Order: sequence, then C-alpha cells, then structure tokens
Amino acid sequence: MSRAVTSINTAMVLAAGLGTRMRPITDRIPKPLVEVAGKTMLDHVLDPLAAAGIETAVVNVHHLADQIEAAVARRARPAIVVSDERQALLDSGGGVVKALPWLGDSFVIRNADSFWTDRTQSNVTRLIQAFDPARMDTLLLLASLTDSVGFDGAGDFFRDDAGRLERRGKRSTAPFAYAGAAIMQAADFAGRQPGEAFSLNDMWNASIARGRLFGLPLDGLWLHVGTPEAIGEAEAAIAAAN
Repeated sequence: MSRAVTSINTAMVLAAGLGTRMRPITDRIPKPLVEVAGKTMLDHVLDPLAAAGIETAVVNVHHLADQIEAAVARRARPAIVVSDERQALLDSGGGVVKALPWLGDSFVIRNADSFWTDRTQSNVTRLIQAFDPARMDTLLLLASLTDSVGFDGAGDFFRDDAGRLERRGKRSTAPFAYAGAAIMQAADFAGRQPGEAFSLNDMWNASIARGRLFGLPLDGLWLHVGTPEAIGEAEAAIAAAN
C-alpha cells in the first residue's frame, strides 16, 4: 500500500473555547492554561507535538486571549502562530479554516483540554505514521473508555477490524471516545468559507457516510480534564503512572 503523505510537520491546537465546565477557575484564566501536575494543559499538548517533529503549531484564541498569547510566546518549539478569534468564535471547523494558510496539505489537530500518557511510542507519531490519505479523509485518535480518566460520557464510536468508524447512534454506549487528536487534509475544507462557524463533526459524519473516517486506538492513558474535579483525578493518575 502506497501512501502519499510521508511526513506531517504542522498542527492546529483548538484553544479558543470558553471553558464553561471549568468555572470558576476559567473566570480568571483560560482553560488551556489550567495547570495539571505542574504544567499547563496547553504545554501538555504542545510538548508531545514538538517531540513528534511538529515544527509549527497554530493556536487559536478567544477567551482571555492575552494570557494564552503571553504563554506561547515563551515557547521555543514548536513555532507558534496565533489565530485570533477574539471577535467571534468559529467552532472547531471554522477555526481550522481560518488557520489553513499556515497548515499545509495535511496536519494534526489537537484539542487543548485533554492529553494522555504515552505507553511506548509517541501517540502523535503513531497517528502520523498510520494516516493513509488514499483510504482516509480523517484519522482520529481514539481512547478506550477503560483506559480513560475524567471522562463521563457514553463513548462516541465503534471501530471495525479495518479501522473504519461509525457513531454510537441510539446505542447506550460505545467503546471509544474521541481523544482530541486527528489528522485532516486541507483539500477536504474546499468550499468552506472563511468566517463560517461549523463543527468538525459535520465533516466527520460525511466521511462516515463515505466509509472514509478511520480511528487509531490510543496506546496509553487518556486524561480528559473538563471540570475542576478532573484536575485531581488526572494528577493522581499521572503520579501512579510514574
């Protein structure tokens, strides 16, 4: 099987959310700058990207944006481009469209409110190596609900033996949750207008219908830090892993 993509060195980090479930902490600091085990969640996201060879990361900002801009200005790697959404939130898909000029043909997408501990190889590297644009529109990193901390949902996806995904739908549970990391291609955003607010889920549902949404199970422990209570749970899990 030949693959058209041999390396990916850009990423989009979605950091513009309001962090409402993290209040009252996020009344004074943006959610990506909440500290877990002595490091901000944003650094927990950016450090593995840099280690996997990501050279440029676009970070979008909205809520308490000045604080995030100041934080990323202190980083040496990866190089950071700030995508300013102070005037209007564009949701996940619209945020990517605004950042496309910096992202190249294929790129990693990361949520800024969850991260993981790698069990062996870097999961970012695994995701990049597994991406095959001949078969896939998008490749999602998936967390098993049994290897997750802080996630209280019912799961998002079922995965077949080939790695293709389908939604939970009306079933009560699904074995995998989206772990906040994906690889997408700029060409798939053709026709989307700058300034249009939309969710990446719209695109993923269309890919499911075409049989082109795939998932890679995470090799490690997923830490979903969505509430103040989840901070302590994540810190305890990190301490136990060390």
